[in-house]
Amino acid sequence: MATYISPDNAPTKQRKDRVAYYYHADIGHYHFAPGHPMKPHRIRMTHNLVVNYGLHQKMEIIRPNPATLQEMTKFHSDEYMDFLQRVTPENVSDVSKNPQKFNVGEDCPVFDGMYEFSALSAGGSLAAAAKLNRGDADIAINWGGGLHHARRGEASGFCYVNDIVLSILELLRIHQRVVYIDIDVHHGDGVEEAFYGTDRVMTVSFHKYGKFFPGSGSLKDTGMGKGKKYAVNCPLRDGMDDASYKSVFRPIMSAVMQFYRPSVVVLQCGADSLAGDRLGCFNLSMRGHAQALEYMKTFNVPILMLGGGGYTIRNVARTWTYETALAVGHELPTELPFNDYFQYYGPEYKLDVPSGNMENLNNREYLEKVVSIILDNLRDLPHAPSVQTHDVPRDLFDEDPDAMDEDRPERSDVRITANDKDKRVSRNGEYSDSEDEGPTKRRDIQNHGEK
Repeated sequence: MATYISPDNAPTKQRKDRVAYYYHADIGHYHFAPGHPMKPHRIRMTHNLVVNYGLHQKMEIIRPNPATLQEMTKFHSDEYMDFLQRVTPENVSDVSKNPQKFNVGEDCPVFDGMYEFSALSAGGSLAAAAKLNRGDADIAINWGGGLHHARRGEASGFCYVNDIVLSILELLRIHQRVVYIDIDVHHGDGVEEAFYGTDRVMTVSFHKYGKFFPGSGSLKDTGMGKGKKYAVNCPLRDGMDDASYKSVFRPIMSAVMQFYRPSVVVLQCGADSLAGDRLGCFNLSMRGHAQALEYMKTFNVPILMLGGGGYTIRNVARTWTYETALAVGHELPTELPFNDYFQYYGPEYKLDVPSGNMENLNNREYLEKVVSIILDNLRDLPHAPSVQTHDVPRDLFDEDPDAMDEDRPERSDVRITANDKDKRVSRNGEYSDSEDEGPTKRRDIQNHGEK
């Protein structure tokens, strides 16, 4: 009988982690649509706060190259990627007679630079995964990634290219077993679906379930075929607070690490599970959200940290900055340093996202039942499933993935025109959390909330 690592008796962290941080300045310039809650500008806000706290001096900062078409079709269909590459807001009907086939529309609008944005997101995650594969970092971060809803042949939930699936495929070149953890308030359906039939990847998702997008992630959804019981879903209710979250996250992840013994972890840090998120319904504080990373660091396995959801952007920037500091092992002062977006953090100007007074509908009996069922499923698994010896395929990258564009001959003549730059100019309201949030800060349920 296997013994679990007690949630309060986890392995002690000894080493000083080598952290690689991936950021491309262009990724924060794109704009989905007027009133749309997804704002890439939050990545730029996060980076600016990271730099002004001096965290860039404690890790390696790397500008990733955009993912190539060849890299993205390792998962996505040729037809879908051809559509993304050619479509613009002006030619949607010309490019495809049935654009609904690719699920573009209100939630996933066609916008200027959509393909380029997706390629930058995926490029960062692929480069970060390759960095871990080479053993050049212990933790690799790409806050521009974590777009977990995209499917092989269609967009979904504000996501067009599934950078997570692509990065896991890269990790599987070297690692026999990969654990994917999703702490976004929405179920990580696109990643789960991609690996639903394999035991090489265990997906673990902690999410709101019941009349909420995407509607999947039941406790009974555990995988199929060879992947049976390698999909772990922890369905939660409104109002999840720090103590309740910790009470399910730690015993479940302790058992996963004990039974499955992965050699690398992918952690999707969706920030819409924070209290007060425009589209969320959980009540996690910044530190309650970060406890997931804090706990996973104790297992001394490489970690790929990715972004995800998060629609109250000032809180997204705070939390991802705090988690960057946690990754490098540096404690930050609560007082925010002056930065380019300082006025957006008022009136408190603190590095903090407190829990609210939201009612927690997750009672102890319900959570204990969920954890018990998940642990029973994990007990049925063979320890560390064997993987046949296989040749490691050639690296996805032809050149050094950390190289700058000017170091890649085939891209040396590529220039961004003035017209391209104009298309990327942030519209009025892009820096605000929401054009329709109003003084009550209510989420826009009608268009982009529960589905």
